[in-house]
Amino acid sequence: MNDYLYYVNGEFVPAGAAAVALNDLGFVRGYGVFDLFRTYGTVPFGLRAHLERLQRSASQIDLTLPWTLDEIEAIVRRTLAHNDATDVTVRIIATGGTSLNFITPAQQPSLIVMLASVKEYPAPLYDRGASLMTVDLPRFMPTVKSLNYITAIRAQERARAAGAVEALYCGADGAITECTTSNFFVLRGDELITPDAGVLSGVTRAAVLDIASDLFTVVKRPIGYDELAAVDEAFITSTTKEIMPIVRVDDITVATGAPGLRTQYLRELFYQRIAHGHMEVDLDG
Repeated sequence: MNDYLYYVNGEFVPAGAAAVALNDLGFVRGYGVFDLFRTYGTVPFGLRAHLERLQRSASQIDLTLPWTLDEIEAIVRRTLAHNDATDVTVRIIATGGTSLNFITPAQQPSLIVMLASVKEYPAPLYDRGASLMTVDLPRFMPTVKSLNYITAIRAQERARAAGAVEALYCGADGAITECTTSNFFVLRGDELITPDAGVLSGVTRAAVLDIASDLFTVVKRPIGYDELAAVDEAFITSTTKEIMPIVRVDDITVATGAPGLRTQYLRELFYQRIAHGHMEVDLDG
């Protein structure tokens, strides 16, 4: 196991020794944001898009970051350079920093960059497809990648107990939004459909939408739970899952119950994009 060097508030320290103050608002109040990307080999995928999303998340919770995007990018690249950073995930965390009264920010945010080896998902999840379990739980600012993951943890525990790879948020009105750490897509006819309201703007999602724009009619709208029995294919996207085919949601079998051909084709095109060194992503594309 690699003992990576983490960046913690201006210093590089071994992972096992990395720490923040106990009165850091990220620890005592969950006041902070994060983002996560991966490298393919040593090259970051969608780095700038992830940094832009980090900045947007911070802005939405009124956390003022004293660093420019260029400065954060330089810190990230220095962290990678300090490590044997091949096929790693990079987690960037910005918190409200220390607070004497445990609630009022001192306007000195903490910045942390953490590395971990990429953990590949089992091949059968891609070869045979994965399943999802729907949950109706209250969500906190879904467009913000905040440190508050209480709902997501609860949802994932329920999904794991049911043998599902992820939990899919579905409100009492039957509207599906996204998974706890993934975006959700369905294919029906020549339409690629994905929710666009109340969801996190996924970087892998943006890459897939760019790839798919020449292949399908892309439709961004709510997906009803009652639609799932009639879709042709379904899949989820994330930094670590990339494009994972979904063949079951609760007790609903998606189409034939096998990964769809067009989902597989999108996966091939995504990997071609990586192989050709196309690592930048337009989050607003």
